[in-house]
Amino acid sequence: MTKLRLHERLTDSAGVYFDATSCIASHQSAYQLIEIYACPDLGRLMRIDGVNMTSERDEFFYHEGLIHLAATAHPNPQRALIIGGGDGGAAEELLKQPISHCTLCELDADVVRLSREYLPSIHGDTFDDPRLVLHIGDGAAFVKRAAATATATNLFDLIYLDLTDPAGEAAPLYGSPFFADCKAALADSGALVLHIGSPFAHPDRARATIANLRTQFSLVTPYFVDIPTYGGTWGFAVASMSLDMRSLTASEIDSRLNKRGIRMRRFYNGEMHCAMQAQPEHVRRLLA
Repeated sequence: MTKLRLHERLTDSAGVYFDATSCIASHQSAYQLIEIYACPDLGRLMRIDGVNMTSERDEFFYHEGLIHLAATAHPNPQRALIIGGGDGGAAEELLKQPISHCTLCELDADVVRLSREYLPSIHGDTFDDPRLVLHIGDGAAFVKRAAATATATNLFDLIYLDLTDPAGEAAPLYGSPFFADCKAALADSGALVLHIGSPFAHPDRARATIANLRTQFSLVTPYFVDIPTYGGTWGFAVASMSLDMRSLTASEIDSRLNKRGIRMRRFYNGEMHCAMQAQPEHVRRLLA
């Protein structure tokens, strides 16, 4: 059987690879090259512009890690916004929570189209959930409009940035001005959540993103998850004016998960909620 070796560079001198048995789909959209491969170790793998995005076998590390820390810490999350996330995996996890309304704003309609066709095991029936509103368009512009028209009734409890790396169209969505717009669109007890890259492969990016968040939010909590598709430890952050990720114990998190009926999990629980926030000394110094 012919193997396709899929390389992804993490630094100028190192990277990861996975073998694929076939390319299931390849499409050049108006914004990017979207590919889906069949891989022995990962199942179906989506890549965008040659970068691994999500895979059937390990997507739960990323999507549960991204979504549930802040959503479970929030006492009553009702309105949420996801910028990016066109594969539907983040929305699928978020809608396990007691969310009454979720807007998913994805720039590239072709990401949604190909995910719906080829990655049903990642998104389930999320795109058909009546609580989900799909908006195709620019995420920065959407948030700016939301901030400008914010009222007590349309603020978001949670905003998630499920983005590609900070380059090209996504670059402005990692900066202080955009974070200020997110803050203006959040309720007082709300939180912004995003990934910050690898503290080993992307230390400058992680440091800069945390610094930018701290210009806007009084509580910024970095946390970390090991994600095989991304080559190792991957960083996230929750930013808020009042929602403290450390305010609940592991047993309190488990109790809240049980009360909310969130049982379809493979990664997240009370102990992981606390463990993800632990930082080795070199990361503490990096993000100080």
